[in-house]
Amino acid sequence: GSTQQEKVMRISPDFFTTLGSGPVMGRSFDEAETITPIENHGAAILTDAYWRQRLNSDPHVLGREIRVNGAPRKIVGVLPPDFHFLSSEARIFLPFTSRLQQRTPQQRHSGGGGTHMIARLKPGVTVAEAQSQIDAHNASVETDNPPATMMAEAGFRSLVLPLHADHVRSIRPTLLLMQGSALFLLVMGAVNLVNLLLIRASSHMKDMAIRRSMGASRRHVVSHVMVETLLLTALGGLLGLVVGVWGIRLLEVLGADRLPLGARIAFDGRLAATGLAGAVVLGVVIAVPIAWFNLRSHLENALRSESRTGTVSRAAQRLRQGFIVAQIALAFVLLAGAALLGLSLKNVMAVSPGFRADHVLIGQFTLPYGRFPGGSPQRVAVLDRLLEAIGQQPGVAAAGTITNVPLSGDNGKTAITPKGYVPQPGESPQGHYFYGITGDYFSALGIPLREGRFLTSADSHRPERVCVVDEDFARRYWPKGNALGQRVFQGSDSDDALLFTVVGVVGAVKQAELTEPQGQGAVYVPYHYRDTNVFVVTRTSQRPEAFADSLRQLVRATDPELAIDDIRSMDTRIAESLIARRSPAVLAGIVAGVALLLAAVGTYGVLSYTIAQRRREIGVRMALGAQTHHIRTQFLSLGLRLLGAGILLGVMGAWATGKGMEGVLFGVPK
Repeated sequence: GSTQQEKVMRISPDFFTTLGSGPVMGRSFDEAETITPIENHGAAILTDAYWRQRLNSDPHVLGREIRVNGAPRKIVGVLPPDFHFLSSEARIFLPFTSRLQQRTPQQRHSGGGGTHMIARLKPGVTVAEAQSQIDAHNASVETDNPPATMMAEAGFRSLVLPLHADHVRSIRPTLLLMQGSALFLLVMGAVNLVNLLLIRASSHMKDMAIRRSMGASRRHVVSHVMVETLLLTALGGLLGLVVGVWGIRLLEVLGADRLPLGARIAFDGRLAATGLAGAVVLGVVIAVPIAWFNLRSHLENALRSESRTGTVSRAAQRLRQGFIVAQIALAFVLLAGAALLGLSLKNVMAVSPGFRADHVLIGQFTLPYGRFPGGSPQRVAVLDRLLEAIGQQPGVAAAGTITNVPLSGDNGKTAITPKGYVPQPGESPQGHYFYGITGDYFSALGIPLREGRFLTSADSHRPERVCVVDEDFARRYWPKGNALGQRVFQGSDSDDALLFTVVGVVGAVKQAELTEPQGQGAVYVPYHYRDTNVFVVTRTSQRPEAFADSLRQLVRATDPELAIDDIRSMDTRIAESLIARRSPAVLAGIVAGVALLLAAVGTYGVLSYTIAQRRREIGVRMALGAQTHHIRTQFLSLGLRLLGAGILLGVMGAWATGKGMEGVLFGVPK
């Protein structure tokens, strides 16, 4: 079949054992398959989906070969259908290989920023205990190891963190905020229902008193109230399940599948059972004050209430009015929270990314190391051919490649230091973005030139080692200017023959996210010196998506074994980078709207019932000479007083909510 881009993860032999899983067909990797060079070119383990979709569920798949990055791989295992590792989309697993000499303690800080370690703690062992053991281990292996000592003195250390908590760390504050909003909405609904049921109980007080006088026990009264409220909340829960199915689809539309673990959001039996159980618990909670109200009322007073001489007690009125104030306050808090999230999103969208995103199409592919070894001229040559072919297409203004585009989600940094730079006392090594480019990348993405010149494809063919830095990097190390002609080195390698000479300064770009703080710094070198992933950036005069098919064909025409995917416009990438902010803002707006509706319905219901109860009183007052506008003013004044009290409490609650939301807000005054 044709070549396709697939997500691949490299793992150690104990990876699946650590997760408590493993292949259902075949085996996991063995230690011999992790040591390079490998005589049989290595092994591969497939996910169930890949096995079914690409290999037609072949029962004899074990031992078959597939080509990964141009090299043959023998299939040794197939994973179970329900296997998932966090939010990974990997469909092929390869052994994490290295040479024996790379496994010494001295090589621990030699690179490999994309490597992550997971472990399963022994029973009874806490994270704190594991942290202390790792710290002790690090101290023992860092003896007489200058790079390790430098890293330790700079404050870097190995952190032991719960896997799930670490994975959702970026989105956790927002999720807690949304859960808080949902809880507020639930409380509002419960308060509304309690208030309306109390009104109903007041109107049926005489009926309940007659039942009790005829021998009804407290148990009968409680049972009556409990059955009534449970039926109401259960029916509401069933209706909520229907709304919940729609809500899950709304989350999909909002892009929740791109959040950590978001792809696993689904409406299943467990969620339905939890919702119904919550409805039943809510029914019991709501029944308590209603039953207490019925049992507390005095029989004689109850029999006289609602009569021609009876009036509603002030305590009952204040209770109902208190519930109205609570609803208004809660609605105000939710509206304020939604407004803050909306303002924060507006401020983020107003941030300049440092480039022009319009009319830019980006795709990604991999140059197989088997056919294009690292640092070989063949890697640059194939990119030159591709960029030349793209540049000849009508409507293409500029095209270039880079090893990592802004907002890609891969935000690793490298230690880059100018020659002769002396750090201040206590200053730690600074990591900077370090990318390899070729072609007209800066022009294609619209990054402005501040000083000197851009890098070009010719720089990848020259012996001179040159680079371009961004203005944040230049400002940090040469605040008085004169960045051109300065020399920098990567990592701890300060050999003069390996230094890069700065030939240009470009504008700073938001690499990780639009809310990224200033001063991160970036260094761009010719692709020949940083030949990892390849992102093709093309600026067109037409709609970017219209060029996607042409881009695929040009890549295949350049080399039939290359496959490009993840083809999206830069505008789309920016929009998707804001999902973690846009989705909560939209959901918060919906929740606030529902809260406002609940508050309006509850307030109207209580005031309407209050007026209906006092109809005789109003009639008597008008018969004695009260004017219509006096009556209207009285009840309007009551409504305004309740609204004012609710807003006053809501302002205090909104202030506390705003303080609690500071961690997820951007550009909002504190």
